[in-house]
Amino acid sequence: MKILANDGISALGQQLLETAGHQVITEKVAQDQLSHAVNEQGIEVILVRSATTVRKEVIDACPNVKIIGRGGVGMDNIDVDYARSKGIHVINTPASSSQSVAELVMGQLFSLSRFLHDSFKNMESGDFSTLKKNYAKGVELRGKTLGIIGFGRIGQSLASYALGVGMNVIAIDNKKQDVRIDVKVGNQSVSIAISTETDLQAQLGHMDYISIHVPKQADGSAVLGANEFGKMKKGVFIANAARGGVVNETALLEALDQGIIAGIALDVFENEPNPRKELLSHPKIACTPHIGAATLEAQDRIGEELAQLIIGLA
Repeated sequence: MKILANDGISALGQQLLETAGHQVITEKVAQDQLSHAVNEQGIEVILVRSATTVRKEVIDACPNVKIIGRGGVGMDNIDVDYARSKGIHVINTPASSSQSVAELVMGQLFSLSRFLHDSFKNMESGDFSTLKKNYAKGVELRGKTLGIIGFGRIGQSLASYALGVGMNVIAIDNKKQDVRIDVKVGNQSVSIAISTETDLQAQLGHMDYISIHVPKQADGSAVLGANEFGKMKKGVFIANAARGGVVNETALLEALDQGIIAGIALDVFENEPNPRKELLSHPKIACTPHIGAATLEAQDRIGEELAQLIIGLA
């Protein structure tokens, strides 16, 4: 089959597909030219990450497409149900990037706690003594409580890291369950039991840190908005490496300016790839350009998993 990996694929994934006899095209096609390119080149498999969208219009315009693949977890950039109703296989790689996203969030939590994101911006032009005073109110993660909203693969991977540095964990999920979290210490592993909570509103006031790991909501609503911010501890730190829109950005800016939220790390935004300027310039916001799964290890796992799925379906 001819495969268009429009947002790229790892060398390992490409090698596996080509060894199996498939042709892989990695030359980027502009979104508005996607349907034309797919039909002109006889593409049967479209692979995307977060940049390219495959909506109803593309699906209808490309009758020869048999498989649509998302290198990552969320598939909100694909009209999944519609594609499947047309007999197209839609695949993703939910297990491949969990560790990488969890490690990014841990880095964000450490960075926020010590104002690293802001000090990096100001060291070159700021007064050393003044900056030192400004950043003298850092806090430690050990002993603090991390609320993890969404306790799937990524949430559980994050919990293992957080428990490993001495944090307490409150797990929020849409169903009650008991989960065993393996915390690796050197060559050994310690298993810790966590029972999930289903009432987010009741738990918000107990959290010193919050990390959100849920898909974009079907109705477009935010999981964290003005109501939720009003129930949080003053001085809470938040990380969102899930999807843009699960945090209400307007309410977020108000909560930051009111001092409710001490800092937030955003790896995703409502209007990607053109986030609001107020978010990018705010001193209490640490921004990254949707890089949760952007590690060499995760990209290899994603490419390998996509290749195996396609080979199995071909």
